[in-house]
This record gives sequence, structure tokens and C-alpha cells, in this order.
Amino acid sequence: MLDIAVAYNRYTFLGYEFLTWLWFVVEKDRDLLAAAEPELTSLAIGNRVVLENRVQEAVESITIKGDDAGLEEGLLALRKGAVVTELNLVYKVGEQEWRLTLKGESFNIANLKTPETGAIETKEEIEGFLLEKVYLYEKAVRLIDKLYGGFIRSRLSEEWNTQVLPRLKQWIHE
Repeated sequence: MLDIAVAYNRYTFLGYEFLTWLWFVVEKDRDLLAAAEPELTSLAIGNRVVLENRVQEAVESITIKGDDAGLEEGLLALRKGAVVTELNLVYKVGEQEWRLTLKGESFNIANLKTPETGAIETKEEIEGFLLEKVYLYEKAVRLIDKLYGGFIRSRLSEEWNTQVLPRLKQWIHE
């Protein structure tokens, strides 16, 4: 059995691959997103992407921020060997919108903003408010679970090397 620290370090690359794959899927494979979440109206890259490039013993960090920021610099960093370490996502179902940042190293979800909920006007409404908030948080976590499940199935399939990886590399070098 692997020591937890050894396993953590050995498989850290999966989180970075997942975020790179997710960026690719958001840009190029909407059908896969619809299959993962039928209610999905849209999934888009938000206002922050963080990449890291390890050159010998130095670590170069590239952060792209801003609502109207172009992601060309991120693709250029990917071409140079960088990996995506954080990805901000905007997830919409109908009129509801979630914003969250997913961290590749630990799969932490940060800065999760759920759709607005109704105001609490009486004590009796507190329980309903809490249940609605829990439901909204759970919906975002389930989306990430479904997407990661799709990534792992793809990553372990024979098509990964013959179909997915060539398309991903083509996207990076376009």
C-alpha cells in the first residue's frame, strides 16, 4: 500500500491534466459537456487561469485575470510545457449561474458563488434557505464529479492516445 504522501505526489499530474482537458472540452467539445450534464446551459472559462511551467529547478507561474482577458497567453504557455493549476469556471443552468475556481493539485473548489436565493423573512424560512443553499453547492460539486469521471474514463481508454491526445495537442498548437 502506498504512503499517502507518495501517492499524492505521484498522481498530482492528474489534476493538471484534468484542468487542461476541461479547458479543451469547454472550447472544442460541447457535446461531451451536454452528455455529462444534460441540464447544462453553458460552461465557460471564467476570469482567472493559473499555469505553471517548471524549467529545471525554477517554477514560472502565469496568471491570466480579468473578465475580458484573452486566453492566448495561456495557450502559449501550454505550448511551452506549462500545466494548468487553477481554472475559474462559470456554470449555467437556465437562468442560474455558479462561479468557482478549481485547483488541480488538490481538487479544491474555491470561491464558489451560487445563484441568488430568496431572502429570509421569517424564522420558519431558515431551514428552507439552508436546504436550498446545500442543494446549490451540491449541484456544483456533482458537475465537477461528472466531468472528472468523464475525464478518467477517457484517460484510461485506448482512445486517449489515438484520438483525445492528438486533438488536444492540435488545439494547443492552433
